[in-house]
Formats: sequence, C-alpha cells, structure tokens
Amino acid sequence: MARSWREYRVLDKDLGRITKAEHAAAASSRPLLRIGIALVFIAVAAEFAAIMLAGHPAWGIMAASIAVAVYLALSIGANDVSNALGPAVGAGAIALTTGLVLVAVMEILGAVLAGGAVTNTLTEGLIGEAMGHGQPTARMMLAALLGAASWITLATRMNAPVSTTHTVVGAIAGAGIATFGLASVNWAGLAMIAIGWVISPIVSGLLAALILSSMHRHVLDKEDPIPAGRIWLTGLVSITTGLLVAMAAIAFRDLGGWIVALLAIGGAGLGALYAHLMLARQIEGAVGEKIGLKRLLGMPLTAAALVMGFAHGSNSTSNIAAPLTIILEHIAGPNEQEIDLTVVLLLSGMGVAVGILLFGGRLVTMVGSRITRLNPSRALCISLATALTVLGFSVAGMPVSTTHISVGGVFGVGFYREWRDQQKAKERAPMPVEEQRRRHLVRRSHVRTILGAWIVTVPVNAALAAALAKLLGL
Repeated sequence: MARSWREYRVLDKDLGRITKAEHAAAASSRPLLRIGIALVFIAVAAEFAAIMLAGHPAWGIMAASIAVAVYLALSIGANDVSNALGPAVGAGAIALTTGLVLVAVMEILGAVLAGGAVTNTLTEGLIGEAMGHGQPTARMMLAALLGAASWITLATRMNAPVSTTHTVVGAIAGAGIATFGLASVNWAGLAMIAIGWVISPIVSGLLAALILSSMHRHVLDKEDPIPAGRIWLTGLVSITTGLLVAMAAIAFRDLGGWIVALLAIGGAGLGALYAHLMLARQIEGAVGEKIGLKRLLGMPLTAAALVMGFAHGSNSTSNIAAPLTIILEHIAGPNEQEIDLTVVLLLSGMGVAVGILLFGGRLVTMVGSRITRLNPSRALCISLATALTVLGFSVAGMPVSTTHISVGGVFGVGFYREWRDQQKAKERAPMPVEEQRRRHLVRRSHVRTILGAWIVTVPVNAALAAALAKLLGL
C-alpha cells in the first residue's frame, strides 16, 4: 500500500530530529574527545620514557616528570596561542583552524632551531649552585612543573591570558626555596629576568605605535592607499623575513657574521619576492572592482602570525624544557650520558603544538577583540611588534612573557589611537567630559584586570610550588 504525502512528511521530520540529535551529541562530545586525545598523548610520552629508562633506579620519577612536562606544554599551548593568532583572527585575516595548524608547526620549528639560549638561561641563570644531584632536585622541579601546569590550566579555564613565563619562574623559585632554602635561587639572575619582564612590553608597545604611525603616514592617509600600501607592505614583509632568518641563524648555530648577513639578505629577498607576487595577484584579481586595504593586508598579517608562532616557540618552550632538563640531568648524575637538549626542545615544542591544536581556540579572541577593537592594519602592527620583540629577547637568552609583549603591543596601538584622536580634537569644538571618556579606545578595566593577574602570578605560583615540594618530600 502506497504511503500518503503526509506520512512521508512525518517520516522526514522524524529523520530530521534524529539528525539534529546526532549533531548535538557530536558537539557535546568534542570537549571530551579533545581531553581524551590529550591524555593519550601524555600517556604515550610517559610510556616511551619508561621504556627508554627501563632499569634506571629512578625511572618512575623521570617518567612522571615527562608526563607532567607534556601536560604543562599542552597548557601553555592552549593559553599562549592567543598571543600569535589573536590579532590575525580578530581582524578576520585568517580562519581559526587554519591559523592553529600553521602556528603549531612554527612553534615546533622555533623550539628546535632557536630555543636553546633561553633554556640555558633558566637552567643555569635562575638556579644557583646550592643543589646537588639526586632525587631532591628532581622532586623540586616536579613540584614546580605541577604547580605551573595547575595554575595555567585554571587561568585558561577562566579566559585569563596570564604569563606562562611568570608562572614557571615563580614555581621554580618557590620550589627551590622550599627544598634547598633561599640560597638555591640566583637572585641576581631573577632580577635580570624581572627587568626583562618590565622592559619588553614597553618596547613592544612603542614599536607597535611606531609601525602604526608609519603606516598612517605612508599608506592609510594617502588618497589612494593601494599603490603605496603595496610598496610599504612589500618592504615590511622583506625586513621581517630577513630579521627572522638572521635571528634563527644566530640562535641555532654559532655562525660567522658574514654567513648570518648573507642568510638575512637572502631571506629578505625571498620575502620581498613572495609579498610582491602575492600582492600583485590580489590586485590583478580585483580587476573591475575596488580592492580594499583589508584584503591587501591579509597576507602580511598571516605572515606576521607565523613569525610570532616561531618567536613564541623559541622563547616559551624553555618553560617546559628547562625544568625537564634539570630533572633528567640531576637524576642521571654527573657521570652518565649528557641529556640531548634538542630532543627535550622537540618534545616540548610538540607538546605546545598539540595543546594549540586541541585547546587553542579558547583564548584567541580575548587579546584580539576585548582589549581594543582591531582592524587588519592595527593587528598587523601588533603582531609584528610582538614577534620582533620576542625574537630579540630570545636571541639575548631572556625568558620574557609573550603575553606581556602581545598585550603591550595592543595597548601601544590603543594609546596611539587615543593620542591621534586628541590631536584631531584640537581642530574640533570642545567636547563634554563624558564624550571624552567614551572615546577612550583602551578599556581601562581590562588593563587593571590583566595587570592584577600579572602581579599575583609569581607569588601565587611560588607558594603553590613550595607547598607541592614539601608534600612530595614527605
């Protein structure tokens, strides 16, 4: 017997309900799936360590340390990816998923090629000579890793872009004091690191403001910004690429000055050629329609995000590699085979990359849209200023906070725009006080919130790691 049209319609509705239920179930299972993949990754790393260390008297604590270090790397990847991708995604220059994949790859490259200098600073410059070889030092660093990972995970859940560098440094200092006393911390080295924390966001903010000022003068304020923008952006990409290649060459190998200079010139030339061809293709593809500057800025902004990913990998992977290196070296003892730093950096970079891919989308919009509203031109200035500042401090071996630097760049752009608006206001009639406050482009509430998080991070993590060190020592 043939079914009526109404019966088919009812069946279609029922099938539609089942489909919607399946979609809802799939959406609700995504967080659990990501957590499951993260746990499998941690378990595989720990199991691999246990197999490699089979027969070693302290294989258990070493395998546990690697598992906690990988967990910390996942947490850092989830928290810090906003520094690289926040401006680009907030400006609509790159899709979130594509950006996460590309930045994850650049993180690994930055860790392996240029992560050694900062790692050496944290392992040799922060920890004094009061420690001996053995399990007390390993337990101290394990407590530091546990404390730092717990704080970063909590901050990520609360959408707070805290400094992972502050977190790890505070945790190491607190665990060291609890285990070996005040003499275990190199206070002069800690003071130098703190000075870098203060200077780096100021440098980033000034650099971002200078780049935006140059862009206004040479591009944005032109009657026809497209021809001038093509020249200006080609030069900017060329300079950035050359600096990236030079800094990577300096950090990776002890090369001569001429070799570094030749590599930098070659990198700058390739960057200029790529930018020239890509921008030309975009302009030619817009024949018969007006090409917007936003479209023209998409490629340089994406390139800046990738440079920032490399810079973050070169600096922040030391937060994982340094404690893990200390644990492995002090458990192994002075007479056993030296730990290969490149392998530790590779493991740390891979952990950060997996954290970016699994959990990185949570904080990306925080830096890019909630502090000051970004368009592609301002986002490009912030990304470039952040990347160049982090790269410079990485080559110098200074463990700076990429969060500090990124947010400093956002503030620099916001305050420059306020200053520019005030200069234009001199040509207008006076405005009421309420209207002047409304024109504040940097949200003061976010400034206070982020500064408060920065201030409490070091002492809170020092206390947390000290408590864990005492607990593990029982």
